Amino acid sequence: MRSNCYSTEQATLKLKHYRIEAALAQAKAAAGDLDVKIGGGVSTVRQYLMAGAIDEIHLAVSPVILGQGENLFAGVDLPGLGYRLAEVVPAKLATHVVIVR
Repeated sequence: MRSNCYSTEQATLKLKHYRIEAALAQAKAAAGDLDVKIGGGVSTVRQYLMAGAIDEIHLAVSPVILGQGENLFAGVDLPGLGYRLAEVVPAKLATHVVIVR
């Protein structure tokens, strides 16, 4: 069972579901007209990307060597899923990348 965290401007919900669709529907219902923010690790984000459920993703990329980890976009065809690069903002400690669908 996966634990996903959804945040609105009014509340944070911690949901456990086998299906991301059910968890997202519950979070959208709780959010009303507000945006739903998905929190979680690489596996959680990849599932929502592949389902086309993410409209915008903001990444802060820092030049730090961490060793091992999961690759967020391995095997994901972002253009094929309708995503495009919207913004790149270099800063002193990180480069901010915004991808939208």
